[in-house]
Order: sequence, then structure tokens, then C-alpha cells
Amino acid sequence: MIPIHELLHRIQWDPEFGRGEFVIGYFDRVAQRIVQVALRDIRLDPADRFGFQALDEEGAAHSVPFHRVREVWRDGALIWQRPG
Repeated sequence: MIPIHELLHRIQWDPEFGRGEFVIGYFDRVAQRIVQVALRDIRLDPADRFGFQALDEEGAAHSVPFHRVREVWRDGALIWQRPG
């Protein structure tokens, strides 16, 4: 299985693969559930090798470690899921 940070970078930099609507599902420890956020609402910092910033409905940024990402959807189809 491809590591999540590599998949996110491929979506970002591979124009053919990156076409479509992507949604990231990550486990929110406060809500105790998987939260889905559109890829367009995620900010990847090349200097941060451990996570990314996700914007919520109010526009507030939350730090999300890569290890909490559980699933990635492309145009409504599940393309990546963390086992376990």
C-alpha cells in the first residue's frame, strides 16, 4: 500500500491522476468518528513531513497527522483505505 503522504503528493503533482474531486477521511479524536474534508480544504506544507492543515466548515485550520487519515475518495469511489 502506498503511504498516504505519497498519495497526496501524487494527487497534487500528477495532472492526470489528480483530476477529479478528492475527499480525505481522517479520524477526529474529539468527535470519535471519521471526518471527511474535501482535498481543496487541505493545506500541505512541504516542510511538514508528519501532517497537514484541514479547514473546517467555519474556516478554522486543524492540524491532522498523516497517521489519522483512514480513507481517500475520488469522485465518490474509495481509492485508498488504511487497514485495521
